[in-house]
Amino acid sequence: MCSNGVNTGQLELMIEQIDDHIKLERRWTHNLAHTVEDAGFENVSRKLHEAQAMLDDVRAMLDEAKDAIEEDAEQAGGVSVSLV
Repeated sequence: MCSNGVNTGQLELMIEQIDDHIKLERRWTHNLAHTVEDAGFENVSRKLHEAQAMLDDVRAMLDEAKDAIEEDAEQAGGVSVSLV
């Protein structure tokens, strides 16, 4: 579906792709944090765990953005796209 010149289905898929990428980076950050913690690098581990929490926040914001697509699409009326 297109709304105001934006393919909302494609937009949702793109947000999901970003979320998948962040999910992978979060897992790597988590694993690395535990690896360095086991090696005695407490400060590095703490910073990596903080970064992990920030990535969790990013994923939550991406979910909110996905949820907002339909609401924004309804409010963005007035532009129609025609196939020529």
